[in-house]
Amino acid sequence: MHLEVTKVRLHSLKDFAKHYLMIVLSILTALGLEAWIEHSHRAHAADAASQRIEAEIRTNLSQTRTSLQQDTEQLKRLSEIRKAVIDHLKSGVADDTIKQRILALTKDNFDLKLRFPTLRHEAWDVSVANQAASWMEDDRLQRYAAAYANQRDSITSMTENTTILMSGSRLVDTVADLQTNEVQPREFLHVVSQMIAIQQQTVNALGSLEKQLMTALPNEGAADAKPSSAS
Repeated sequence: MHLEVTKVRLHSLKDFAKHYLMIVLSILTALGLEAWIEHSHRAHAADAASQRIEAEIRTNLSQTRTSLQQDTEQLKRLSEIRKAVIDHLKSGVADDTIKQRILALTKDNFDLKLRFPTLRHEAWDVSVANQAASWMEDDRLQRYAAAYANQRDSITSMTENTTILMSGSRLVDTVADLQTNEVQPREFLHVVSQMIAIQQQTVNALGSLEKQLMTALPNEGAADAKPSSAS
């Protein structure tokens, strides 16, 4: 800010007071204008960042719903296969008969088919880096921060659960046996039960993530973003 003070000859105390008042008013006006410009710039930057973040969250929400739907369908399919095997074992059906039933149920394809959404966070990272996030209203900022934190935690949790619950070698061995028309009913039951546990954990996590992402969106944006029936 730069002010050019006009040089005038002061003849009295009254003239001095008037001149001093004009200088003070000029300074205050300049400071106020500068503050308004800065506020306007920050408000514009925050609004632009908010639009990018909400667009990113909507994309992530769509990805989450797609994954949730596919994982829910796979969970249903695996549960039906396990139920059929359990029913046969409880009924005392011969292993060879159960084997043929398993081969029939898995002939199209048998695998975990676990799907995780690709959750982007670039818009949020940029808004934090350039401080645009700090210029947003507290309520909006908290909704965004919670959504991205939940994204990160959900992916970490799903990955850890998969590692803990699943024995990869057993699944690979079982798939190889099925491809050669060989399968041990009880061993298969153990493997499919592990797969179902992983699938259920993932479906639960995705359902929770879907709700959190919806909460991060403004009411007018969430109106046409109804939760999927899978959740």
